[in-house]
Amino acid sequence: MAADTAHVQIDFTTFVLSLGSSALVHLGEMEHPEARQAQENLQLARQTIDILAMLSEKTHGNLSSEESRFLADLLSELRLRFVERSRARP
Repeated sequence: MAADTAHVQIDFTTFVLSLGSSALVHLGEMEHPEARQAQENLQLARQTIDILAMLSEKTHGNLSSEESRFLADLLSELRLRFVERSRARP
């Protein structure tokens, strides 16, 4: 890291959001940062969603109400999009 780069603090919501963004990339709903185009990989999307579900289970009772609600809402949205993408495949 460059000496002039400010340290960005990562909190729980930022961490969860980064995993959610990764799932959206794998669902083909966001542009892949390196390929500069959408690329669907449902296996990786499912794996990332499963990681978020495990994180939700393991942190149950230890999150603020806002963090808990954010994670639950994100998981619901990602699961819905995963099912929609899965059904759209031939």
